[in-house]
Amino acid sequence: MIRFGLIVLGLFAFVAIAAVAGRQWLHLQREDPNALWRIAQLCARDQAANHLPAPCLTVDLPAGYVVLKDRVRGPEVMVIPTARVAGIEDPAVRGPSAPNYWQGAWLARRYVEQFSGRRLPRDDVAMAINSLYGRSQNQLHIHVDCIHRDVKEALAANLGRIGPTWTGFTLDLHDHSYHAMWLPGADLAGRNPFDLLADGDPAARADMSRETLVVAPVTRADGVPGFVLLASKAEHRLIGEGHGESLLDNGCDLLRVAG
Repeated sequence: MIRFGLIVLGLFAFVAIAAVAGRQWLHLQREDPNALWRIAQLCARDQAANHLPAPCLTVDLPAGYVVLKDRVRGPEVMVIPTARVAGIEDPAVRGPSAPNYWQGAWLARRYVEQFSGRRLPRDDVAMAINSLYGRSQNQLHIHVDCIHRDVKEALAANLGRIGPTWTGFTLDLHDHSYHAMWLPGADLAGRNPFDLLADGDPAARADMSRETLVVAPVTRADGVPGFVLLASKAEHRLIGEGHGESLLDNGCDLLRVAG
């Protein structure tokens, strides 16, 4: 009983620490474009020193990222590097030695399910990173959340036209045009979408800062799992452009309707 009591006290302490630190980072995020960098460092230090990831949900030091709950947007979580990485344009996200933050984001979908309070079908989530012009933070972060119903339906309806390379075929989603490619497989281990975009599209590689990238799991009619990669540009380099995060649904309408 004593041991059980200590465990319970430890859990309460962790929740209390996470709540206080969470309020602090939310305030920082509104005021400081380096807030996510600071919170990732705080989580990494706490994990290394105390084996507690607070205020993050998870700290994976070998893989080089933390998972942080977005305190505003429903069940959304974010995957943030523990290294200083500016964003999609940073060369450190590409190449054979680059950490695969997208695989970390794919694994982090379990937290979206947890905060949703019910089982999430594979194809009901998506991951997104915004362009330099569509973000407010100067530390790379991949958003993981439910996918908008209309986006899911558009992908399913057009899957037969989406091939294994970036082509001229585009999808108009939420008032923006996205190039698409199909990536078979149950997960993203060994496949880095940053590399697939930069290596497959010379225009994107020439200026990655303009790119926004969305990765959506899709299961074909024959049961074969895979992902659709969606890329769009901040054409005019204006604040708010290249915001692929808009394809994510913070309200998880798919769950509300299904429930």
